[in-house]
Amino acid sequence: MKPKVYIETTIPSYLTGRPSRDLVIVGHQELTREWWDERRNTFDLYISQFVLDEAGAGDVRMAQKRLEALGGIEEIKITEEALQLAEKLVVSGIIPSVAATDAAHIAVAAINGMDYLLTWNCKHIANAQIMKKIYSFCKREGYDCPMICTPIELMEGEE
Repeated sequence: MKPKVYIETTIPSYLTGRPSRDLVIVGHQELTREWWDERRNTFDLYISQFVLDEAGAGDVRMAQKRLEALGGIEEIKITEEALQLAEKLVVSGIIPSVAATDAAHIAVAAINGMDYLLTWNCKHIANAQIMKKIYSFCKREGYDCPMICTPIELMEGEE
């Protein structure tokens, strides 16, 4: 059985985005394309309606590219349980209310037993200081939080 990966919206955004002038973002874009081409088939990939909503927003042409990249990836349901966990993450102050969808990504991934949550969102999700709190919070609520990581952390591994 392959490990389960929840694909957060920054992944298709970096995968299909116009080349950036920011060298760090260019590196993230290239690493994302490399992971997508070379490693994604070693995992079972999942998204939620939150991902589809975010990916479908903005510039119509770019939104279409993001949604095409997500085509064929299994969509997991957003349950009331996930919505409640997301709300608790925000109420706890771990995730700010302006980033409520980030809390929702974490909650959906945790509720659905994902092994990994793949993201480039290093402000509210893949942030070492916040991740420690997220992991503890999920454990207190009775859920195993998926390992939060970026594509670089899933580039190598067991075959």
